[in-house]
Amino acid sequence: MAHIYKKVKKQKMSQQSKQPKKRITTKQKLLNALEECHGVVTTACKKAGLSRAAYYKIWNADENFRQQCDEIQESAVDFVESQLFKQIQEGNITGQIFYLKTKGKHRGYIEKTQIQQETTGSIQFDFT
Repeated sequence: MAHIYKKVKKQKMSQQSKQPKKRITTKQKLLNALEECHGVVTTACKKAGLSRAAYYKIWNADENFRQQCDEIQESAVDFVESQLFKQIQEGNITGQIFYLKTKGKHRGYIEKTQIQQETTGSIQFDFT
């Protein structure tokens, strides 16, 4: 009889401990999927079996979860940057051009010049 009591008590405790973990498990499932999918939310949600709406509901409600998601997405950017540098080191000219256009603007590696002018009154342009 004592053996059955222990078994029933163990099952009850197991069930009680599972209930609060459901949210944690869902969050962890999302975080794992997000990491596997390199921060792509739609793909991670499909992998985790949840909607984007459910993801953003958790994301908006939990600051810690939001920070973890942001870290995963930053890691994805770091990963892509490292892959870009590998391509650059291998002599990939497209990678070199892309890098200079995005990171070398201050040195003049730009395709167009942007001029910002504030004025009052009217301005007329003649493109003939």
